[in-house]
Amino acid sequence: MKTHRPRERNLVFRLSYKGPGYQRSYATQSAIGGLPFEKPEEYIKRSPLYHVEDLNIPILVHVATNDLDVNYVEDQQLVWKLRALKPVMADGTVTFGTQTHPADGTAAAILTTPDKARELSRDPKIAIRILGIGQARVERGYMPEAPVPAARAALAAAQVEISDITAIKSHNPFIVNDIVFARSFGVDVMAMNNYGCSLVWGHPQGPTGLRAIIELIEELVLRGGGLGLFHGCAAGDTAMSVVISVEDAR
Repeated sequence: MKTHRPRERNLVFRLSYKGPGYQRSYATQSAIGGLPFEKPEEYIKRSPLYHVEDLNIPILVHVATNDLDVNYVEDQQLVWKLRALKPVMADGTVTFGTQTHPADGTAAAILTTPDKARELSRDPKIAIRILGIGQARVERGYMPEAPVPAARAALAAAQVEISDITAIKSHNPFIVNDIVFARSFGVDVMAMNNYGCSLVWGHPQGPTGLRAIIELIEELVLRGGGLGLFHGCAAGDTAMSVVISVEDAR
């Protein structure tokens, strides 16, 4: 995976508002060897803003208004450029800035009795249970909507409401998945996926959902227990969802 140095958004712009001392610190580096008007190609090469069209993986942009080195305007420029990307497919809406990337990985879990779980667990005081699962299929071409009916089925099987859920985790190969889900259930999309998601760590062709469920369990442990909801879409405009509980086993 190719990446750019995270603090370099648009060096050409930055050196236009920084003082002479800052400009000299870049101009005297052996890899650059000149000011922007002398070596424009070197500054452009090191500025992600000029390479957004070459993206074939998602990009996460960190923004801070108290950064004394990188003005947040540089981040705004990068976000605007990402928003202007053309969809991957003609007449589509998804760009390489808003979908996940293929990745390697594996994961496994053991379903067993409470006694055996306590015997095998590193922390036998924690009990993890599956309360309900759900699956769904939607109209062809509307895969991002599929997690909604799947989650409704899982919640119904667990006999709980979305308001009872402590943490939500999703497999979101497209960011629109989370937007549709949040609007359908009236939840805050920014409160989902608090410790990463497949948009960040990629999309292995098998353990994606289980990895997310493992991270959901870990989040619930950190919160002191509660109910967790995982949902994710799959090929064929399908989706699955599961409700789990994490609680004190004593």
